[in-house]
Amino acid sequence: MSFVFFDTETTGLKRGFDQILHFAAVRTDANLNEVARFEARSRLQPHVLPHPSALRTNGLPIERLTDANLPSHYAMVGDIRRMLISWSPSIFVGFNSIRFDEEMLRHALFQSLYPAYLTSNHRNCRADALSLVMAADAVSPAQLVVPVSEEGRRTFRLQHLAAANGVAHARAHDAMSDVLATVELCRLVYQRSPELWQRFVRFSNKATVADFVDAEDGFVLTEFFGGQAYHAPVVCIGVDPDQANGRICLSLNQDVGQLAGMNDVELQAHLAQKPSPIRRFRVNAAPTLTAFFDAPEHMLDGGSIGDIEDRARRVKADADLRTRLVAAYIATREPYPLSPHIEERIYNGFPGPADEGRANAFHQASWPDRLAIVQSFEDERLKWFGLRLMYFEARAVLPAAVRAEIERRLADQLAGDGSGCLTYELALAETDKLMGEGADHDGLLSRYRIYLQDRSARAAAFRAQTVP
Repeated sequence: MSFVFFDTETTGLKRGFDQILHFAAVRTDANLNEVARFEARSRLQPHVLPHPSALRTNGLPIERLTDANLPSHYAMVGDIRRMLISWSPSIFVGFNSIRFDEEMLRHALFQSLYPAYLTSNHRNCRADALSLVMAADAVSPAQLVVPVSEEGRRTFRLQHLAAANGVAHARAHDAMSDVLATVELCRLVYQRSPELWQRFVRFSNKATVADFVDAEDGFVLTEFFGGQAYHAPVVCIGVDPDQANGRICLSLNQDVGQLAGMNDVELQAHLAQKPSPIRRFRVNAAPTLTAFFDAPEHMLDGGSIGDIEDRARRVKADADLRTRLVAAYIATREPYPLSPHIEERIYNGFPGPADEGRANAFHQASWPDRLAIVQSFEDERLKWFGLRLMYFEARAVLPAAVRAEIERRLADQLAGDGSGCLTYELALAETDKLMGEGADHDGLLSRYRIYLQDRSARAAAFRAQTVP
Protein backbone atom coordinates (compact mmCIF):
# COMPACT_ATOMS: atom_id res chain seq x y z
CA MET A 1 0.00 0.00 0.00
CA SER A 2 1.16 3.54 -0.72
CA PHE A 3 1.55 6.33 1.84
CA VAL A 4 0.15 9.86 1.75
CA PHE A 5 2.08 12.26 3.98
CA PHE A 6 0.19 15.50 4.54
CA ASP A 7 0.16 18.71 6.57
CA THR A 8 -2.03 21.77 7.04
CA GLU A 9 -1.35 25.38 7.90
CA THR A 10 -4.34 27.00 9.54
CA THR A 11 -5.72 30.23 10.98
CA GLY A 12 -5.51 28.79 14.50
CA LEU A 13 -6.01 25.72 16.64
CA LYS A 14 -9.77 25.77 17.27
CA ARG A 15 -11.38 22.93 15.37
CA GLY A 16 -14.65 23.80 13.72
CA PHE A 17 -13.93 27.52 13.76
CA ASP A 18 -10.45 27.92 12.28
CA GLN A 19 -9.76 27.00 8.67
CA ILE A 20 -7.08 25.42 6.51
CA LEU A 21 -5.08 27.99 4.54
CA HIS A 22 -2.43 25.74 3.00
CA PHE A 23 -2.60 21.99 2.42
CA ALA A 24 0.29 19.89 1.14
CA ALA A 25 0.70 16.18 0.51
CA VAL A 26 3.32 13.79 -0.85
CA ARG A 27 2.45 10.32 -2.06
CA THR A 28 5.08 7.58 -1.75
CA ASP A 29 5.26 3.91 -2.56
CA ALA A 30 5.57 1.24 0.14
CA ASN A 31 9.33 1.88 0.34
CA LEU A 32 8.82 5.64 0.89
CA ASN A 33 9.95 6.64 -2.59
CA GLU A 34 8.10 9.79 -3.66
CA VAL A 35 5.73 9.35 -6.60
CA ALA A 36 3.59 12.54 -6.52
CA ARG A 37 3.04 15.90 -4.82
CA PHE A 38 0.04 18.13 -4.30
CA GLU A 39 -0.50 21.58 -2.79
CA ALA A 40 -3.57 23.78 -2.38
CA ARG A 41 -4.21 27.18 -0.83
CA SER A 42 -7.29 29.24 -0.12
CA ARG A 43 -8.17 32.75 0.80
CA LEU A 44 -9.62 33.63 4.17
CA GLN A 45 -13.30 32.89 4.71
CA PRO A 46 -15.28 36.00 5.64
CA HIS A 47 -16.45 34.57 8.98
CA VAL A 48 -12.97 33.53 10.17
CA LEU A 49 -10.57 35.77 12.09
CA PRO A 50 -7.04 34.31 12.16
CA HIS A 51 -5.42 34.09 15.56
CA PRO A 52 -2.47 36.52 15.55
CA SER A 53 -0.20 33.79 16.94
CA ALA A 54 -0.99 31.65 13.90
CA LEU A 55 -0.14 34.51 11.55
CA ARG A 56 3.10 35.07 13.45
CA THR A 57 3.97 31.36 13.32
CA ASN A 58 3.10 30.88 9.65
CA GLY A 59 4.50 34.25 8.58
CA LEU A 60 1.37 34.92 6.50
CA PRO A 61 0.35 38.59 6.26
CA ILE A 62 -3.34 39.42 6.16
CA GLU A 63 -2.92 40.90 2.67
CA ARG A 64 -1.98 37.49 1.31
CA LEU A 65 -4.84 35.74 3.05
CA THR A 66 -7.41 38.15 1.62
CA ASP A 67 -6.00 38.06 -1.93
CA ALA A 68 -9.02 37.66 -4.22
CA ASN A 69 -6.88 35.72 -6.70
CA LEU A 70 -6.61 32.80 -4.27
CA PRO A 71 -9.24 30.04 -4.55
CA SER A 72 -12.12 30.06 -2.11
CA HIS A 73 -12.06 27.62 0.79
CA TYR A 74 -14.87 25.60 -0.83
CA ALA A 75 -12.92 25.31 -4.09
CA MET A 76 -9.75 24.29 -2.24
CA VAL A 77 -11.54 21.62 -0.22
CA GLY A 78 -13.04 20.19 -3.40
CA ASP A 79 -9.57 19.99 -4.99
CA ILE A 80 -8.11 18.33 -1.88
CA ARG A 81 -10.91 15.77 -1.77
CA ARG A 82 -10.58 14.83 -5.44
CA MET A 83 -6.83 14.36 -5.15
CA LEU A 84 -6.92 12.32 -1.95
CA ILE A 85 -9.66 10.04 -3.26
CA SER A 86 -7.60 9.48 -6.42
CA TRP A 87 -4.67 8.43 -4.16
CA SER A 88 -6.81 6.03 -2.15
CA PRO A 89 -6.39 3.45 -0.73
CA SER A 90 -3.32 4.63 1.16
CA ILE A 91 -1.96 4.99 4.67
CA PHE A 92 -2.37 8.65 5.63
CA VAL A 93 0.45 10.00 7.81
CA GLY A 94 1.16 13.41 9.29
CA PHE A 95 3.07 14.84 12.23
CA ASN A 96 0.59 15.12 15.12
CA SER A 97 -2.01 14.61 12.40
CA ILE A 98 -4.53 12.43 14.22
CA ARG A 99 -5.03 15.02 16.95
CA PHE A 100 -4.89 18.08 14.70
CA ASP A 101 -4.52 17.93 10.90
CA GLU A 102 -7.04 15.13 10.45
CA GLU A 103 -9.50 16.99 12.65
CA MET A 104 -9.05 20.17 10.62
CA LEU A 105 -9.53 18.21 7.39
CA ARG A 106 -12.66 16.50 8.73
CA HIS A 107 -14.22 19.81 9.71
CA ALA A 108 -13.31 21.36 6.36
CA LEU A 109 -14.95 18.51 4.48
CA PHE A 110 -18.03 18.44 6.71
CA GLN A 111 -18.59 22.20 6.52
CA SER A 112 -18.24 21.98 2.73
CA LEU A 113 -21.02 19.33 2.66
CA TYR A 114 -18.70 16.42 1.89
CA PRO A 115 -18.40 13.17 3.90
CA ALA A 116 -15.99 13.97 6.73
CA TYR A 117 -14.15 10.67 7.15
CA LEU A 118 -12.12 10.49 3.95
CA THR A 119 -8.94 9.12 5.56
CA SER A 120 -10.91 6.43 7.40
CA ASN A 121 -12.99 5.35 4.41
CA HIS A 122 -12.10 4.30 0.86
CA ARG A 123 -10.06 1.41 2.37
CA ASN A 124 -7.60 3.96 3.79
CA CYS A 125 -5.62 3.64 7.03
CA ARG A 126 -4.25 6.31 9.40
CA ALA A 127 -1.03 6.73 11.34
CA ASP A 128 0.86 9.53 13.08
CA ALA A 129 4.58 10.18 12.65
CA LEU A 130 4.77 11.95 16.02
CA SER A 131 3.75 8.71 17.73
CA LEU A 132 6.28 6.84 15.60
CA VAL A 133 9.26 8.98 16.62
CA MET A 134 8.16 8.94 20.28
CA ALA A 135 7.83 5.16 20.13
CA ALA A 136 11.25 4.91 18.48
CA ASP A 137 12.72 6.98 21.29
CA ALA A 138 11.03 4.78 23.91
CA VAL A 139 11.84 1.39 22.41
CA SER A 140 15.17 1.98 20.64
CA PRO A 141 16.46 5.45 21.59
CA ALA A 142 19.70 5.07 19.64
CA GLN A 143 17.81 5.30 16.34
CA LEU A 144 16.91 9.00 16.55
CA VAL A 145 18.36 12.06 18.27
CA VAL A 146 15.81 13.82 20.48
CA PRO A 147 17.02 17.36 21.22
CA VAL A 148 16.71 19.23 24.51
CA SER A 149 14.94 22.59 24.64
CA GLU A 150 16.26 25.74 26.30
CA GLU A 151 14.15 24.81 29.33
CA GLY A 152 16.05 21.53 29.63
CA ARG A 153 13.19 19.34 28.42
CA ARG A 154 13.41 16.89 25.57
CA THR A 155 11.39 18.21 22.65
CA PHE A 156 9.56 16.40 19.87
CA ARG A 157 8.76 19.49 17.80
CA LEU A 158 9.19 18.76 14.11
CA GLN A 159 11.69 21.50 13.34
CA HIS A 160 13.87 20.58 16.33
CA LEU A 161 13.81 16.86 15.51
CA ALA A 162 14.65 17.59 11.90
CA ALA A 163 17.64 19.76 12.81
CA ALA A 164 18.95 17.27 15.37
CA ASN A 165 18.80 14.39 12.90
CA GLY A 166 20.25 16.15 9.87
CA VAL A 167 16.91 16.39 8.04
CA ALA A 168 16.49 19.33 5.68
CA HIS A 169 13.67 21.62 6.83
CA ALA A 170 14.13 24.98 5.19
CA ARG A 171 10.78 26.56 6.06
CA ALA A 172 9.23 25.36 9.30
CA HIS A 173 5.44 25.82 9.37
CA ASP A 174 5.22 25.76 5.59
CA ALA A 175 2.94 22.81 4.77
CA MET A 176 5.09 21.25 2.03
CA SER A 177 8.34 21.78 3.94
CA ASP A 178 6.79 20.13 7.00
CA VAL A 179 5.58 17.20 4.88
CA LEU A 180 9.03 16.62 3.38
CA ALA A 181 10.67 16.72 6.82
CA THR A 182 8.11 14.20 8.11
CA VAL A 183 8.86 11.86 5.21
CA GLU A 184 12.59 12.05 5.94
CA LEU A 185 12.13 11.29 9.65
CA CYS A 186 10.00 8.28 8.73
CA ARG A 187 12.71 7.11 6.32
CA LEU A 188 15.21 7.19 9.16
CA VAL A 189 13.03 4.91 11.28
CA TYR A 190 12.27 2.72 8.25
CA GLN A 191 16.01 2.25 7.62
CA ARG A 192 17.27 2.00 11.21
CA SER A 193 14.44 0.14 12.94
CA PRO A 194 12.56 -2.03 10.41
CA GLU A 195 10.66 -3.92 13.11
CA LEU A 196 9.31 -0.71 14.64
CA TRP A 197 8.37 0.56 11.20
CA GLN A 198 6.48 -2.62 10.41
CA ARG A 199 4.57 -2.34 13.69
CA PHE A 200 3.74 1.28 12.84
CA VAL A 201 2.37 0.22 9.46
CA ARG A 202 0.55 -2.77 10.94
CA PHE A 203 -1.28 -0.75 13.56
CA SER A 204 -2.43 1.88 11.06
CA ASN A 205 -5.16 -0.65 10.20
CA LYS A 206 -7.96 -0.66 12.77
CA ALA A 207 -8.89 -4.29 12.09
CA THR A 208 -5.32 -5.35 12.83
CA VAL A 209 -5.32 -3.35 16.06
CA ALA A 210 -8.60 -4.94 17.13
CA ASP A 211 -7.25 -8.43 16.37
CA PHE A 212 -4.08 -7.76 18.38
CA VAL A 213 -5.98 -6.42 21.37
CA ASP A 214 -8.34 -9.40 21.35
CA ALA A 215 -5.59 -12.00 20.89
CA GLU A 216 -3.07 -10.76 23.45
CA ASP A 217 -3.51 -11.40 27.17
CA GLY A 218 -2.09 -7.92 27.73
CA PHE A 219 0.22 -5.36 26.15
CA VAL A 220 1.92 -2.03 26.79
CA LEU A 221 -0.09 1.05 25.82
CA THR A 222 2.02 4.15 25.20
CA GLU A 223 0.32 7.52 25.44
CA PHE A 224 1.83 10.95 24.84
CA PHE A 225 1.11 14.02 26.96
CA GLY A 226 3.01 17.28 26.89
CA GLY A 227 5.65 15.87 24.58
CA GLN A 228 6.41 12.97 26.93
CA ALA A 229 5.72 9.25 26.54
CA TYR A 230 3.93 7.35 29.29
CA HIS A 231 3.85 3.55 29.22
CA ALA A 232 1.27 1.36 30.96
CA PRO A 233 0.98 -2.44 30.88
CA VAL A 234 -2.75 -3.03 30.36
CA VAL A 235 -5.32 -5.67 29.58
CA CYS A 236 -8.36 -4.97 27.41
CA ILE A 237 -11.57 -5.46 29.38
CA GLY A 238 -14.10 -4.61 26.68
CA VAL A 239 -15.47 -2.48 23.88
CA ASP A 240 -16.66 1.01 24.72
CA PRO A 241 -20.47 0.72 24.56
CA ASP A 242 -20.69 4.33 23.37
CA GLN A 243 -18.22 3.93 20.49
CA ALA A 244 -17.57 0.76 18.51
CA ASN A 245 -13.93 1.71 17.85
CA GLY A 246 -13.21 2.42 21.52
CA ARG A 247 -11.44 -0.10 23.75
CA ILE A 248 -11.43 0.07 27.55
CA CYS A 249 -8.33 -1.28 29.31
CA LEU A 250 -7.30 -1.87 32.91
CA SER A 251 -3.85 -0.92 34.10
CA LEU A 252 -2.00 -3.99 35.36
CA ASN A 253 -0.56 -2.26 38.41
CA GLN A 254 -3.82 -3.29 40.14
CA ASP A 255 -4.45 -6.06 42.68
CA VAL A 256 -6.84 -8.25 40.69
CA GLY A 257 -8.05 -10.15 43.75
CA GLN A 258 -8.87 -6.90 45.55
CA LEU A 259 -10.82 -5.63 42.53
CA ALA A 260 -12.79 -8.86 42.29
CA GLY A 261 -13.77 -8.55 45.96
CA MET A 262 -15.20 -5.03 45.60
CA ASN A 263 -18.92 -4.41 45.25
CA ASP A 264 -20.21 -2.16 42.43
CA VAL A 265 -20.16 1.03 44.53
CA GLU A 266 -16.59 0.35 45.66
CA LEU A 267 -15.52 -0.36 42.07
CA GLN A 268 -16.97 2.94 40.88
CA ALA A 269 -15.16 4.86 43.63
CA HIS A 270 -11.90 3.05 42.84
CA LEU A 271 -12.10 3.75 39.09
CA ALA A 272 -13.01 7.41 39.69
CA GLN A 273 -9.72 8.14 41.46
CA LYS A 274 -6.95 10.11 39.78
CA PRO A 275 -5.01 8.86 37.99
CA SER A 276 -7.61 6.37 36.88
CA PRO A 277 -6.61 2.72 36.52
CA ILE A 278 -8.68 2.70 33.33
CA ARG A 279 -7.15 3.56 29.97
CA ARG A 280 -9.15 4.06 26.80
CA PHE A 281 -8.06 4.25 23.18
CA ARG A 282 -9.55 3.95 19.70
CA VAL A 283 -8.52 1.14 17.38
CA ASN A 284 -8.90 3.50 14.40
CA ALA A 285 -6.49 6.12 15.79
CA ALA A 286 -3.20 4.23 15.25
CA PRO A 287 -2.48 3.58 18.96
CA THR A 288 1.07 2.79 20.06
CA LEU A 289 0.93 -0.78 21.36
CA THR A 290 3.79 -3.12 22.27
CA ALA A 291 3.59 -6.83 23.03
CA PHE A 292 5.03 -7.73 26.43
CA PHE A 293 7.84 -9.78 24.90
CA ASP A 294 8.90 -6.79 22.75
CA ALA A 295 8.79 -4.23 25.58
CA PRO A 296 12.01 -3.04 27.24
CA GLU A 297 12.02 -3.29 31.03
CA HIS A 298 11.46 0.45 31.56
CA MET A 299 8.08 0.19 29.78
CA LEU A 300 6.71 -2.31 32.32
CA ASP A 301 6.05 0.24 35.06
CA GLY A 302 8.45 -1.41 37.51
CA GLY A 303 6.71 -4.79 37.47
CA SER A 304 8.16 -8.16 36.52
CA ILE A 305 7.00 -9.61 33.22
CA GLY A 306 5.81 -12.77 34.99
CA ASP A 307 3.62 -10.93 37.50
CA ILE A 308 2.17 -8.65 34.82
CA GLU A 309 1.31 -11.54 32.50
CA ASP A 310 -0.27 -13.44 35.39
CA ARG A 311 -2.53 -10.49 36.28
CA ALA A 312 -3.50 -10.06 32.63
CA ARG A 313 -4.50 -13.72 32.31
CA ARG A 314 -6.54 -13.57 35.52
CA VAL A 315 -8.50 -10.58 34.23
CA LYS A 316 -8.99 -12.17 30.81
CA ALA A 317 -10.29 -15.35 32.43
CA ASP A 318 -12.81 -13.51 34.64
CA ALA A 319 -15.61 -12.39 32.31
CA ASP A 320 -17.79 -11.26 35.22
CA LEU A 321 -15.06 -8.96 36.58
CA ARG A 322 -14.47 -7.45 33.15
CA THR A 323 -18.19 -6.79 32.70
CA ARG A 324 -18.44 -5.17 36.13
CA LEU A 325 -15.35 -3.04 35.50
CA VAL A 326 -16.72 -1.72 32.22
CA ALA A 327 -20.09 -0.96 33.82
CA ALA A 328 -18.42 0.80 36.76
CA TYR A 329 -16.27 2.88 34.44
CA ILE A 330 -19.22 3.92 32.28
CA ALA A 331 -21.16 4.87 35.41
CA THR A 332 -18.38 7.25 36.50
CA ARG A 333 -17.93 8.87 33.10
CA GLU A 334 -19.26 12.39 32.70
CA PRO A 335 -21.51 12.80 29.63
CA TYR A 336 -20.45 15.32 27.02
CA PRO A 337 -22.97 18.19 26.86
CA LEU A 338 -24.26 19.21 23.43
CA SER A 339 -22.30 22.24 22.26
CA PRO A 340 -24.36 25.38 21.63
CA HIS A 341 -22.28 25.86 18.48
CA ILE A 342 -23.17 23.88 15.35
CA GLU A 343 -19.53 24.02 14.28
CA GLU A 344 -18.60 21.76 17.22
CA ARG A 345 -21.23 19.09 16.55
CA ILE A 346 -19.39 17.10 13.90
CA TYR A 347 -19.44 14.00 16.12
CA ASN A 348 -23.09 14.29 17.13
CA GLY A 349 -24.32 11.69 14.66
CA PHE A 350 -23.96 11.01 10.96
CA PRO A 351 -26.26 12.74 8.46
CA GLY A 352 -29.03 10.41 7.31
CA PRO A 353 -29.01 8.69 3.89
CA ALA A 354 -31.48 11.19 2.46
CA ASP A 355 -29.29 14.13 3.50
CA GLU A 356 -26.21 12.38 2.11
CA GLY A 357 -27.99 12.21 -1.23
CA ARG A 358 -28.96 15.87 -1.01
CA ALA A 359 -25.35 16.86 -0.21
CA ASN A 360 -24.12 14.96 -3.27
CA ALA A 361 -26.78 16.66 -5.41
CA PHE A 362 -25.72 20.05 -4.04
CA HIS A 363 -22.24 19.73 -5.55
CA GLN A 364 -23.67 18.71 -8.94
CA ALA A 365 -26.34 21.40 -9.21
CA SER A 366 -26.06 24.95 -10.52
CA TRP A 367 -25.90 27.68 -7.90
CA PRO A 368 -29.48 28.91 -8.48
CA ASP A 369 -30.76 25.35 -7.93
CA ARG A 370 -28.81 24.74 -4.75
CA LEU A 371 -30.97 26.82 -2.41
CA ALA A 372 -33.88 24.41 -2.64
CA ILE A 373 -31.52 21.54 -1.84
CA VAL A 374 -30.07 23.35 1.18
CA GLN A 375 -33.51 24.25 2.51
CA SER A 376 -34.57 20.60 2.24
CA PHE A 377 -31.78 19.30 4.53
CA GLU A 378 -33.15 17.60 7.64
CA ASP A 379 -29.83 17.97 9.50
CA GLU A 380 -29.59 21.51 10.91
CA ARG A 381 -25.79 21.39 10.64
CA LEU A 382 -25.89 20.80 6.89
CA LYS A 383 -28.60 23.41 6.41
CA TRP A 384 -26.51 26.13 8.08
CA PHE A 385 -23.26 25.12 6.37
CA GLY A 386 -25.05 25.03 3.02
CA LEU A 387 -26.55 28.48 3.48
CA ARG A 388 -23.18 29.84 4.53
CA LEU A 389 -21.48 28.28 1.49
CA MET A 390 -24.03 29.84 -0.83
CA TYR A 391 -23.58 33.23 0.81
CA PHE A 392 -19.80 33.04 0.34
CA GLU A 393 -19.84 31.58 -3.17
CA ALA A 394 -22.96 32.95 -4.88
CA ARG A 395 -24.81 35.35 -2.63
CA ALA A 396 -26.50 37.04 -5.61
CA VAL A 397 -28.76 34.02 -6.09
CA LEU A 398 -30.05 34.22 -2.51
CA PRO A 399 -33.28 36.07 -1.72
CA ALA A 400 -32.69 39.32 0.16
CA ALA A 401 -34.34 38.02 3.33
CA VAL A 402 -32.09 34.93 3.38
CA ARG A 403 -28.97 37.06 2.81
CA ALA A 404 -29.95 39.36 5.65
CA GLU A 405 -30.52 36.44 8.02
CA ILE A 406 -27.09 34.94 7.22
CA GLU A 407 -25.32 38.30 7.54
CA ARG A 408 -26.90 38.94 10.91
CA ARG A 409 -25.99 35.50 12.21
CA LEU A 410 -22.36 35.80 11.08
CA ALA A 411 -22.06 39.30 12.55
CA ASP A 412 -23.44 38.10 15.88
CA GLN A 413 -20.92 35.24 15.99
CA LEU A 414 -17.94 37.54 15.46
CA ALA A 415 -19.21 39.85 18.19
CA GLY A 416 -20.06 37.01 20.55
CA ASP A 417 -18.76 35.90 23.92
CA GLY A 418 -15.70 34.04 22.60
CA SER A 419 -16.97 30.58 23.49
CA GLY A 420 -17.11 29.75 19.78
CA CYS A 421 -15.19 31.52 17.06
CA LEU A 422 -12.47 34.10 17.68
CA THR A 423 -14.20 37.47 18.06
CA TYR A 424 -13.05 40.95 17.09
CA GLU A 425 -12.52 41.84 20.72
CA LEU A 426 -10.41 38.76 21.48
CA ALA A 427 -8.42 39.00 18.27
CA LEU A 428 -7.53 42.63 18.97
CA ALA A 429 -6.59 41.82 22.56
CA GLU A 430 -4.31 38.95 21.49
CA THR A 431 -2.75 41.09 18.78
CA ASP A 432 -2.03 43.91 21.24
CA LYS A 433 -0.53 41.39 23.67
CA LEU A 434 1.89 40.01 21.07
CA MET A 435 2.83 43.47 19.88
CA GLY A 436 3.52 44.47 23.48
CA GLU A 437 5.89 41.50 23.75
CA GLY A 438 7.89 42.76 20.77
CA ALA A 439 6.63 40.22 18.23
CA ASP A 440 5.92 42.76 15.48
CA HIS A 441 9.40 43.26 14.04
CA ASP A 442 8.12 43.20 10.44
CA GLY A 443 4.81 45.03 10.87
CA LEU A 444 2.74 41.91 10.18
CA LEU A 445 0.73 42.30 13.38
CA SER A 446 0.31 46.06 12.99
CA ARG A 447 -1.27 45.57 9.58
CA TYR A 448 -3.49 42.84 10.96
CA ARG A 449 -4.59 45.15 13.75
CA ILE A 450 -5.67 47.77 11.21
CA TYR A 451 -7.63 45.08 9.36
CA LEU A 452 -9.38 44.03 12.58
CA GLN A 453 -10.24 47.60 13.57
CA ASP A 454 -11.71 48.33 10.15
CA ARG A 455 -13.79 45.16 10.04
CA SER A 456 -14.92 45.56 13.63
CA ALA A 457 -16.10 49.14 13.03
CA ARG A 458 -18.04 48.14 9.91
CA ALA A 459 -19.59 45.16 11.69
CA ALA A 460 -20.66 47.32 14.64
CA ALA A 461 -22.32 49.80 12.27
CA PHE A 462 -24.12 46.95 10.49
CA ARG A 463 -25.38 45.45 13.71
CA ALA A 464 -26.58 48.84 14.95
CA GLN A 465 -28.62 49.29 11.77
CA THR A 466 -30.19 45.85 11.94
CA VAL A 467 -31.16 45.65 15.61
CA PRO A 468 -34.73 44.30 15.69
